[in-house]
Amino acid sequence: MKNSTKILAAAAVGIAAGSLPGLLFAPDKGAETRKKISKKGGAILDKIKGDISKEKMAKLKEKLETQLQKVNTKIEGISKEYYSKYV
Repeated sequence: MKNSTKILAAAAVGIAAGSLPGLLFAPDKGAETRKKISKKGGAILDKIKGDISKEKMAKLKEKLETQLQKVNTKIEGISKEYYSKYV
């Protein structure tokens, strides 16, 4: 995992952990708090969806396919080496 991904994950966990006491001790009623959480969660989800564009997904798919080809090539090499030694 890249450092930036680790940092973002740690930040998300920190935000969630910091928000929990605030929600538990909030003066609003439960229904009102749930509405606020739902609204904010929806906004965050929309932002995430917007950030992950089709172009980014295509690039990610291409990178994954390239890596998979490299792994398959290595596996084939190992299989041929094993076959030539033991069969």
